[in-house]
Amino acid sequence: MQKKAMLGIEDTTRVMDGAIAEAKKNNWAVAIAIVDDGGHLLQFARLDGTPPVSAHIAPEKARAAALGRRETKIYEDMINQGRNAFLSAPLQGMLEGGVPIIVDGQVVGAVGVSGVKSIEDAQVAKAGIAALVL
Repeated sequence: MQKKAMLGIEDTTRVMDGAIAEAKKNNWAVAIAIVDDGGHLLQFARLDGTPPVSAHIAPEKARAAALGRRETKIYEDMINQGRNAFLSAPLQGMLEGGVPIIVDGQVVGAVGVSGVKSIEDAQVAKAGIAALVL
């Protein structure tokens, strides 16, 4: 039987705290979603001033990163480089800002962020993951 690491509440709280700290440090109003390896929502925060649409986009970015086992920037780049057929893939949130959480080579979840420029969304997500101290 195989074994795998799983995110617990303490883990997701550390990730969320790290992501919120990065967003606040830069005065960015963002929504932050943390999902498990199956794309199921574990934690969510919408900082003051974040546009309502970001509350829908952040979880989808996280879900796409978890299910695809890669950063969502890869999907955005493929589509922008002309692979339009990929738009028919059964994923939403294929915009930069979704980052998988990897432990011992296995994806255990992901963070999705929406509200500022995509590269800044990814920065917030990566700061949250860094706070997990793997």
